[in-house]
Amino acid sequence: MSLRDHYDRHILPHLIDVAMRAPMAARERQLLIPMAHGTVLEIGAGSGLNMPFYGSKVDKLYALEPNQKLRQKAAPKADSTTFEVEFLGLKGEDIPLDDQSINTVVTTWTLCTIPDPAKALQGMYRVLKPGGQLLFVEHGRAPSPRLSRWQDRLSPIWSCCAGGCQLNRRPDRLICEAGFTLESLEQGFLEGPKLLTYHYKGLARRA
Repeated sequence: MSLRDHYDRHILPHLIDVAMRAPMAARERQLLIPMAHGTVLEIGAGSGLNMPFYGSKVDKLYALEPNQKLRQKAAPKADSTTFEVEFLGLKGEDIPLDDQSINTVVTTWTLCTIPDPAKALQGMYRVLKPGGQLLFVEHGRAPSPRLSRWQDRLSPIWSCCAGGCQLNRRPDRLICEAGFTLESLEQGFLEGPKLLTYHYKGLARRA
């Protein structure tokens, strides 16, 4: 096993888990995740940090997460839910569900890491029922030209050590380009380094 493979398989999952436990992330989850209902697909479920925030309106959760170590970390949280959780060990571009079978799709700090976010979002649109909702909170490109230029410069370096994470994507544009209608969108900085913390949070809907 190469040093890079060892890092990606054994070290990076723990770093992701620690980073996603930040208080600011927990606050965003607490506001967003309870809006999910029905049959839910979560893209990039990670170590299951969203699971405690799903409410009684959820019937079943498909937790799509390609990293085995993170799925193992999520398993105890899944056992504590009141609804069925089915793990899908696949990438965001490879959603194995039927067309129009999902009420809610959830993505939290995930679109930045998916190699082909356009394809992943097309898949999310495909599996949502008409009128189904996409709940998202993502970091991305800052509005300041000076800051966004630094995001462009540093994104290739950051991506190498952060699981493919890109600093300079515009999740709102990606979501709209996939065919969704944005019903609500909040933008602004959260706590932490400004290169990493310009956030986009909202609800989009399939027609």
